[in-house]
Amino acid sequence: MKRFLILSALCGALAAGQNSADAQKPNILILYADDLGFGDLGCYHAQSKIPTPHLDKLAAGGIRFTDGHSSSGICTPSRYALLTGRHHWRDFHNIVGALGGSVFRPERLTLPEMLREQGYCTAAIGKWHLGWDWEAIRKPNAKRIGKGRSAAWGPDAFDWSRPIPDGPLAHGFDSYFGDTVINFPPYCWIENDRVPVPPDVMMDSSLWPPIKEGRWECRPGPMLSTWNPYQNIPTTTRRGVDFIRTQAETDQPFFLYFAFPSPHAPIIPNDQFDGRSQAGAYGDFVVETDDAAGQLLTALADSGLADNTVVIFTADNGPERYAYARDEKYGHWSSHPLRGLKRDIYEGGHHVPFLIRWPGVTTPGRISDALVSQIDLMATLADITGAALPDDAAEDSHSLLPLLQGRADAVRTTHIHNTKADQYAIRDDNWLLINAKTGYVSGGSEGWEKRRGIRNDDLPVELYDLSDDIGQTRNLAAQHPEVVKRLQQKLTTIRQQGYSAPRLSNRNEAP
Repeated sequence: MKRFLILSALCGALAAGQNSADAQKPNILILYADDLGFGDLGCYHAQSKIPTPHLDKLAAGGIRFTDGHSSSGICTPSRYALLTGRHHWRDFHNIVGALGGSVFRPERLTLPEMLREQGYCTAAIGKWHLGWDWEAIRKPNAKRIGKGRSAAWGPDAFDWSRPIPDGPLAHGFDSYFGDTVINFPPYCWIENDRVPVPPDVMMDSSLWPPIKEGRWECRPGPMLSTWNPYQNIPTTTRRGVDFIRTQAETDQPFFLYFAFPSPHAPIIPNDQFDGRSQAGAYGDFVVETDDAAGQLLTALADSGLADNTVVIFTADNGPERYAYARDEKYGHWSSHPLRGLKRDIYEGGHHVPFLIRWPGVTTPGRISDALVSQIDLMATLADITGAALPDDAAEDSHSLLPLLQGRADAVRTTHIHNTKADQYAIRDDNWLLINAKTGYVSGGSEGWEKRRGIRNDDLPVELYDLSDDIGQTRNLAAQHPEVVKRLQQKLTTIRQQGYSAPRLSNRNEAP
């Protein structure tokens, strides 16, 4: 708790001189799950084999969007898009690799930077996966351990006493606590831009308790010998609860970006959650994620902050391809009722849970079928907090405020989905064009497709009418060539003009 008191004092000092009206600005809590399926939560799938009472209660207290999307089918790009209001594919497509550099350019305005300018105390807890400048603390003569693809930096390759540049603190967050990526090195806690207890061995999963499902999928690299990945959720959740309680003692509004490591692999629910679902260890891991979300929401309520806090829950992309085996074994399809999984540009890759609760503004229990995106959160929070976005920021962000207030039924009709550089999908109203021969990246399952009556036509593109085929079973490209052509032209225009936000519609740029 002591370090959080210090943080609160720091945030208060940074906000000194701000208008006292800042205290009336709502707090903001973003809960961001990792590899969670649209059909995993009970509030989205009545026959889900996974109990999620806390997130279901959150949905009942606010708006449940049924057509919410991440920018990508993988995690780094989606996180970047959420924190910048900009489609990731304008800048990159892939994830940050183990000990990889930052994806943020110094001049890129981020969501926490915008909110800090509005007097907010900003904190990130949990998964980062947006890169750090690890080279800055690597020793000049360091050599990798091992050969070929298994070669990795060892614990002695870095000067762990030095600050690690270009992480969360360099891009708008006042504080950070986490392990950056649960299955990437370094396997240790990072506090702000430092490693409190440095790694002393190479990653060795034999030192950990047995995994519950699948493989560890952990990249080689430096590890603290006492490291236990099972402690990730309990530790970060305690830190989140402590942060909320400490902020309740101040008058400064806060923004907490809490990014879960779950239910991303490794699948490691703690023992008290074993058997709590009917979907195996993965389902139990979702139950633990729901429990952690519940602890954070309870801390808000107990601290008297819930009524003045915007809470947003969503996920970076769809579930991993183990979902096929889970469906076969347990009868639980994590992407229900969608086709596709993580990485895919079919709906299951990026069509994710999307809940927003803002007491006094959002109508409890409301269900919205409006098309919304995580990219829209930056413009939305700018409107809520009174921030003015410059023209070179949040270029693809649409404000959802009219939706939250019940003043509009839609704020966007178009969205572009992408994971790989040469594979795009564009949504326009109810039409969805996959501008490639397939929407798969992770690969499909012939048995799964057969059970759902999906026929794969040998056509250069795929076109679906989501109004009556949300499962993307019937390719209509041959029947509607004029729609294909129109959507291809629209995709080209949006990609080339460099923006899609309504506030930038008068920019004089060549299409």
